[in-house]
Amino acid sequence: MYVMPSGKATDLIWSRPEPGARRPRLSRRQIAETALAIADAEGFAAVSMRRLASELDAGTMTLYHYVRNKDELVALMDDAHMAEELVPKGEMPEGWREAMGLIARRTRASLMRHPWALEALRSAQMGPNALRHFEQSLQALSGTDLDARSKFGILAVVDDFVFGNVLRARELVERRTTPPEVVEAITAYATAEIESGSYPQTQALMHDSEATSGLLDTDGWFELGLEGLLDGIARRFGLALSAGD
Repeated sequence: MYVMPSGKATDLIWSRPEPGARRPRLSRRQIAETALAIADAEGFAAVSMRRLASELDAGTMTLYHYVRNKDELVALMDDAHMAEELVPKGEMPEGWREAMGLIARRTRASLMRHPWALEALRSAQMGPNALRHFEQSLQALSGTDLDARSKFGILAVVDDFVFGNVLRARELVERRTTPPEVVEAITAYATAEIESGSYPQTQALMHDSEATSGLLDTDGWFELGLEGLLDGIARRFGLALSAGD
C-alpha cells in the first residue's frame, strides 16, 4: 500500500520539524484532518491546497510553510488515516488470533469511514503511523514460533482480505446511485432468466428469504470471512485457535 519515494530521507516531510512559533496557528494534524473531512464529504478529487486554505481560513501560501506540495499533503492524510487503525496502548490482546482480528477490524473500520483512501492513498509516503501499524501487526504474532517469512505472509493475506472486502462493500454502495430505470431493467431481465429454470441453484437461492435477507450484509460477510481465514491460518501453521488454547 505504500511506496517509498526515491531521494534522500531529508526530502520527506517526516524529517522536518513543524514550523516554529513565528508561523501561523496551524498544525500538520489540523491540516490533515481538514483534508480528510473534505475528501470524505466530496471525494479525494476535491482536495486541493486552495480548497484546504479556504476551509482553514488561511492563505494558500501559508500552507506551503507546512507542506511543500500535494504529495506531502497526501502523506499527512495517509498518516492521519493510519492513526485510526492503531490499537490504543494497553488494548492489544495477548492471543495472536484475537490481536490479528482486532487489527483487521480496526483497519476495515478506518477504510470504511474513508472509502476513497484505499486507492487515493496507495502511493503515499510511508509515515510514522504506518510504521507503528506494521509494528503492531508483528507484535500480534510475536508470541508464536513462526519464522519471519510466515509472519509476513500472514500479514499480507489478512491485508488482502480486508482490502478486498472494503472494495466489495464500496462497490455495493456505488451501485445504489444507479438510475432507477436501469435497476428496474436489470431486475426484470435477471428475474425472467432465473425463473426460466435455466439456473436452478440461483432460483432456489432467490426463493430462500432467509438467505437473500443477508445478501447486502457486508459486515456479516467480513466477520464470516475473517473468522474462516484465521481458522485456516491456525490449521496451516499449527497455531492455537484462541489465547486460552
